[in-house]
Amino acid sequence: MAEQGRVRWRRFLLILLPVAAVTSLLVGAVAQGVVGATFVVSGQAFKLFTDELRGQDFTLSAGVVRDREGQAIPVIVTGVRRAFAKGLCQSALVRTPVGTVTIRITGGQDGNEVTIEDMVIDTAAARGAATLRGVELGRDASTLNGVPAARGPAGTFGGQSRTFTLHDVRLSARAVSAATLSLPDLGLKILRGEHECF
Repeated sequence: MAEQGRVRWRRFLLILLPVAAVTSLLVGAVAQGVVGATFVVSGQAFKLFTDELRGQDFTLSAGVVRDREGQAIPVIVTGVRRAFAKGLCQSALVRTPVGTVTIRITGGQDGNEVTIEDMVIDTAAARGAATLRGVELGRDASTLNGVPAARGPAGTFGGQSRTFTLHDVRLSARAVSAATLSLPDLGLKILRGEHECF
């Protein structure tokens, strides 16, 4: 009986080390754009809010994501090469046997800033105030060069700006991927009931 609760560290390390090595290679490849960071979406929209988002290279194009059944969901593919955010909040409602709960992630509070690199948001709807500089609208989406991972199909509408500042940003999103998302004051909560960011 005493043996059942023990960890066999040698066996554990033999399994862990190869998995860690492969994971590191894949993460590095995704960050460098060698491997695409695509995934099947849940089909459920979630909410993102930030008091302020400012940075370099902002792109827009049309696209689709697919859920587990293969259903295509139209989205606005929004790309950000490098940005800083204040007052970031992400919330998702989840149905559980004990009722609806809210998963809530926060960062960039009390003077801290969230650092973002090479982020792509598959957006369903958005609101906010924007100041854009170096704007190009109506550009072929396949030629967008601000955020290569956010390019759209050839011959479709695209837009980009060299720099941007957004305030009071409210997004309904289907998916988010990023090479780097650094939250110095990460907060993660699960709350009973509906407690969305907006």
